[in-house]
Amino acid sequence: MNQSGAAGRLPVKNDLGFFEIRMESIGGLGANVAGKILTEAAIIGMGMNGAGFASYGSEKKGTPVKAFVRICEADQQVRVNSPVEEPHVLAIFHEALAKSVPVTAGAKPGKTTVILNTRKTPAEARDFLKLEGGKVGVVDAMEIAMATGSRVNMVMMGAIMKAAGFFEWKAVEASIQEAFGKKYPALMKGNLAALKRGYDEVKFEEFPVDGKYPSTPFRREVPKLGYENAPIGGTIYSVGNSRFKDLSTSRTGMIPLFLMDKCTRCGECDITCPDYCFVWEKGKDPKTGKDGMVLLGIDYQYCKGCLRCTYICKFGALVPAKEAEQDMDKITVKHKFLKKSS
Repeated sequence: MNQSGAAGRLPVKNDLGFFEIRMESIGGLGANVAGKILTEAAIIGMGMNGAGFASYGSEKKGTPVKAFVRICEADQQVRVNSPVEEPHVLAIFHEALAKSVPVTAGAKPGKTTVILNTRKTPAEARDFLKLEGGKVGVVDAMEIAMATGSRVNMVMMGAIMKAAGFFEWKAVEASIQEAFGKKYPALMKGNLAALKRGYDEVKFEEFPVDGKYPSTPFRREVPKLGYENAPIGGTIYSVGNSRFKDLSTSRTGMIPLFLMDKCTRCGECDITCPDYCFVWEKGKDPKTGKDGMVLLGIDYQYCKGCLRCTYICKFGALVPAKEAEQDMDKITVKHKFLKKSS
């Protein structure tokens, strides 16, 4: 902590005197690094006090990550290290997280500004997240990151700076330079361009509390099993079922796009795919008219975007494509079993 800074410039504070940020993300999108950069910018570059930390389970790409930033005035000490429950800014780095994680828990109309990485409008984002009301911001962080050769966290940091209203540009730039300047100097131009575009291109809209959706209070996650009720020997009673698996949060912007007219049904993609995403069905080959197994397409619920199938396909039937530019509902093929079960 830096106790020698200038007077405080926080626009709002909670009862404990903090401006708080929570980032809901997945491993690989850089939320933990973003939290560290913003915290260091406030402490070292702006003379405030604060703390930044993250919470996650297995440290691997695609798993849920929460990053927390807590900022206060220079003359206040940080004595709180608990998770941020009711943030002033809530940044959601991947919209697919909302399917499985209560990302909006603790968001309060009139206090919380919610920012979503999406192509949706603010009104569509509000409906998608089922927010009670309040200020909602949207930015296509994935597309901007790919266009600038940067990462999603840089774009989202720009949007967070816009929503927070007190971060100094030079301080954040200096913090980014400290984090990446020496190790990855070639990336600095793209990182700063992504930061600026995130700041400029985020769009906000305020929604009244109209009773359309209920509030979602913050609740601590409590394990279902503990020392009093865990099975003897750690026996797992529930049978594993991949039907409920959803790997869409593991994708970071690219998907394999299936071009049926170029497919020869050789099956090499199916052998290569680590998650068995390809959907086959008995029928007639549209080219030869012969009976056999026909490849219908990809079930993107199970696709993590590794693109191995695009490398193995010799006929150009599978090509890398930007997920942001595709209508996933139209190109996704679901198994008959899943249709009957849903």
